[in-house]
Amino acid sequence: MTWCLAHLIRILMRCVGEAAINGKDIPSLLPTPSIRLFVPFPQKREKKANMTALELQSVNWQVTSNRQAHHTDRFSSRELILRRGQSFSFSLSLNRGLGDGESLGFIVSTGPYPSESARTKAVFPLSNGTSHGGWSAQLVSKQDNILTISMASPVNAPVGVYTLSAQISSRGKDFILKLGTFIQLFNPWLPEDGVFMNNHAEREEYVQEDAGIIYVGSTNRIGMVGWNFGQFEEGILNICLSILDHSLNFRRDPATDVARRNDPKYVGRVLSAMVNGNDDNGVLSGNWSGNYTGGLDPRNWNGSVEILKEWKKSGFRPVRYGQCWVFAGTLNTVLRCFGIPSRVVTNFNSAHDTDRNLSVDVYYDPYGNPIEKGSDSVWNFHVWNEGWFVRTDLGPSYNGWQVLDATPQERSQGVFQCGPASVAAVREGDVNLDFDMPFIFAEVNADRITWIYDAYNNTQKRNASDTHSIGRYISTKAVGSNSRVDITEKYKYPEGSSQERQVFEKALGKLKPHAAFGATSARHLAGEEREPSISGKFKVTGLLEVGKEVNMALLLKNLTSDMKTVTVNMTAWTIVYNGTLVHEVWKDSVTISLDPKEEIQHPVKITYAQYEKYLKADNMIRTTAVCQVSDEAEVLVERDIILDNPNLTLEVLDQARVQKPVNVQMLFSNPLDEPVKDCVLMVEGSGLLLGSLRIE
Repeated sequence: MTWCLAHLIRILMRCVGEAAINGKDIPSLLPTPSIRLFVPFPQKREKKANMTALELQSVNWQVTSNRQAHHTDRFSSRELILRRGQSFSFSLSLNRGLGDGESLGFIVSTGPYPSESARTKAVFPLSNGTSHGGWSAQLVSKQDNILTISMASPVNAPVGVYTLSAQISSRGKDFILKLGTFIQLFNPWLPEDGVFMNNHAEREEYVQEDAGIIYVGSTNRIGMVGWNFGQFEEGILNICLSILDHSLNFRRDPATDVARRNDPKYVGRVLSAMVNGNDDNGVLSGNWSGNYTGGLDPRNWNGSVEILKEWKKSGFRPVRYGQCWVFAGTLNTVLRCFGIPSRVVTNFNSAHDTDRNLSVDVYYDPYGNPIEKGSDSVWNFHVWNEGWFVRTDLGPSYNGWQVLDATPQERSQGVFQCGPASVAAVREGDVNLDFDMPFIFAEVNADRITWIYDAYNNTQKRNASDTHSIGRYISTKAVGSNSRVDITEKYKYPEGSSQERQVFEKALGKLKPHAAFGATSARHLAGEEREPSISGKFKVTGLLEVGKEVNMALLLKNLTSDMKTVTVNMTAWTIVYNGTLVHEVWKDSVTISLDPKEEIQHPVKITYAQYEKYLKADNMIRTTAVCQVSDEAEVLVERDIILDNPNLTLEVLDQARVQKPVNVQMLFSNPLDEPVKDCVLMVEGSGLLLGSLRIE
């Protein structure tokens, strides 16, 4: 040891001398008397390095490449958004490499009470091979202290927000380090996923398209409204996730609810309840009264984005107000956001059958006034959604499009929710299957029975039975274009065909016996009713525009070889599209003589002054005529008309270029013979505007 110290001092003195010769500062290299000099052996130094605690320095989530691979790159947020059943890659930077006896594993979890038994939590190791079925992590590469890992989720994993943690085992001790969170959605690109949609063009339309068209109006005047679904807009995905976390099911049993989010039919049913606010402080409050004080007229919404943002901003209180197309447009946003292929569907002359007898009763008084008697109704149109997924509970023949309806009409299992109901099952009359099949079957198939009710005598007479008018022109937007596609044949066989009658009888047989008797007798009586001696219909003879006079004609024809005297009582009411009466705006009575086989036209004029104060945003007027020939049953003639609003024309003034502002001009002409004031222009467009514009 003496020789070693002496030799070391000589080396140090040589270093000092060389430093002095070279003119460099001389560091204090010699130990002071109070410091013990210790020179460790090389193998001891290596052992000390190995004892350094293994630490995570950084995580590279490879967000851009992962989101492109998972078809989530259109979402505005920068979160890691993935689709289930598909692998994703990320890199871990450690302070050193893994040593002998050290291992790295992972924990993923979702929901407030994750558990492995409920499949809301998984613990799995980092391996060099692939795993089948469950969560897995594979080491792709190792460079210096950076590990690149490929991780995959099971194809039936619940959707939602996940937490990913690393589980490090080192020197007999385990410690867990949270790496971060990601969002997992359904995967319509993956054949093994229950929402898989094989056709590329359909997948682009029903998952990726963020704007669309909703059809409205009536059978003789189908109109359309544009709708901004906006499922990729900033914050919308997280609001959609909040919808699930505010549901009654989640509040009652969050662990079970989160576990069941692996099933698109469960998620769809929950969303059909949550998009309306009737039971659960859901997104929208419905209003069909015609009075929208305290909220927005449903016709003033342009899309779902502002509705969903308002719901969150208000502390998750229902937004006022919605009607069927608003509920459907909003539900479509949420379904597409979660990766469930979906579309908006409109059924014209849609029956609301409250007593499951496959018939709806409509009442008029002898003067032609419609009466709100009974709970049945026929809506000029009704809008719902279809989601695309398998029905493991029913069998493969019922896979595909499923009806989901968020409009609160009837309770199902105690809650205002509707569906999913297989469209294939509706067509075949399988009303015994889940969910809400009798109600949806009736919406497109019910018989319409008209009654004349005399309140003075408290009597009612059956006037007519119509087996063909319900469920007409069932419509949705075409794939890749703004055309209307009629999908009525997906819901039922052709009206009057033998298959259609067989399916109707089959459905009756599956319902309660008394319901079957009521509807069967309605169809049989329709064939036994006495043929009328006259016929009538309303014909439009002028332009139907807001602010203009309504010009129509009542066409009456004598079907016999005898002279007929007809007493006609006519009324016109403004209505809401679901048949709710607003106000009588016109009435007239006339007696007309008809020669044998004669046909005449009686003019009908309703001035703007008569309907101005009572016309709602639906722009609908219901005209009715009760035509009485002595000693014969009345002939009821009715027609709903829709007045056109003036057009809004948008003109692009400059050449539109990506990522460059563009000026757009809006053209509008006041159609009234008087000035209008307090006008508001509301504009929104996904990817075009930040939020919405409101211009006074």
